Amino acid sequence: MNRKNITAAKYEVPPARITRARAKTSSSLGGISPSSRPSFKHEQKHAPRENSKRAASDENKTSVVATAGIHQKRKAVLKDVTNISYEKTNINSISKVQTTKRARGGPTRRKMKEGSDVLAEIPLVQEDVKTKLAEELSKIRMVEAQESTLTVKLEEEKPVLQDVDMIWFELGSCKGPGIVDIDEDLKDSQMWSIYASNIYDKIRVTELERRPSTDYMEKLQQDITPNMRGVLIDWLVEVSEEYKLVPDTLYLTVNLIDRFLSQNLIEKQRLQLLGVTCMLIASKYEEICAPRVEEFCFITDNTYTRGEVLKMESEILNFLHFHLSIPTTKSFLRRFIQASQSSYKAPCVEMEFLANYLAELTLLEYSFLKFLPSLIAASVVFLARWTFNQSDHPWNPTLEHYTSYKTSDLKATVLALEDLQLNTNGCSLNAVREKYKQQKFKCVSTLTSPKLVQTLF
Repeated sequence: MNRKNITAAKYEVPPARITRARAKTSSSLGGISPSSRPSFKHEQKHAPRENSKRAASDENKTSVVATAGIHQKRKAVLKDVTNISYEKTNINSISKVQTTKRARGGPTRRKMKEGSDVLAEIPLVQEDVKTKLAEELSKIRMVEAQESTLTVKLEEEKPVLQDVDMIWFELGSCKGPGIVDIDEDLKDSQMWSIYASNIYDKIRVTELERRPSTDYMEKLQQDITPNMRGVLIDWLVEVSEEYKLVPDTLYLTVNLIDRFLSQNLIEKQRLQLLGVTCMLIASKYEEICAPRVEEFCFITDNTYTRGEVLKMESEILNFLHFHLSIPTTKSFLRRFIQASQSSYKAPCVEMEFLANYLAELTLLEYSFLKFLPSLIAASVVFLARWTFNQSDHPWNPTLEHYTSYKTSDLKATVLALEDLQLNTNGCSLNAVREKYKQQKFKCVSTLTSPKLVQTLF
């Protein structure tokens, strides 16, 4: 047997045994002899050609589908609509294959069941695609409608935005006669004082919600007194001067102390720990570079350790629920001084220093907790203006408009402030007075009014 015959023997199917009866039957019927059947190798030669033709046709279909999808995306962001036709083509081809297989004898029962399940699922897929297309189209129509409405609104607002000065003039004219508009710096990108009135309306509500108790010394505290509180705050004024802290830190420190003492019993041995810890928290909130914990321990002559301060800090913050954005007297004082300066030809620096001095004096006094911070700020401006000028009434329509207080509302607070200014009680706490005796504050702590303010009410 030569090599060709050996190779053919390997790949060709061996012919069945031919008997005399089988040969006679095939010759009588005129059929093909078993020896003339095509080999398995011959069938393999034709199969790749058919597969390549199918692959080429599938690639052509895919390219057509992709091209149609690109053109569809240019119109709107939708799913590829051409997949529907592609699915229909597949459905037709599947049905043809099913018919052909049935004609030839068909597949087994299991394959027929699977094919029927596929055909049953295809209409559901088509319905899902149609539903998604309808949803996408409705979204696009809604977006187009909103864009058209927005365009119309912008076109209507263009002339309004171009005439900001006229609008602001109209808003200012609505405030009434004799009221100076202190928020006219609308064009200053860093000011945006158009929001100032809304901000101060908001903090007027906040000062009522988060104010400390006005009688916690009588109802709760047993080991400390108002005088001890005053000594602590007088010492904290010196600490703030030592570390050059901003005034807001001092005001927030006192607020945190009073809010904590309103509901927490504390011993006098831990009162200083409470004070330095509240100043540490306020410094972290207000300062750019806050002093370290070790510095506050050092300022107490290491009476308290670092661990004790950090533990107290956690206790205070958890009790307050981290609510540190609190309007203090200083918050309102800036606004009211600005309204007060509007009646002067040039800003009066001495009046501003005197107002800050009087406001800090109130921090030492426990009795001033019964007054709201905004009321104290308005009364401070009232008394400071009267100290510098007794020829004219210190209150005017502009101040009444921006403070929302009339002269009669300020009587009790102003009279209490005058007692602090004159030091009628002989208070020995001099940290604030010594602070404002410095030349950089124009020595305003030495000023008093020759006429009593009682005559204005």
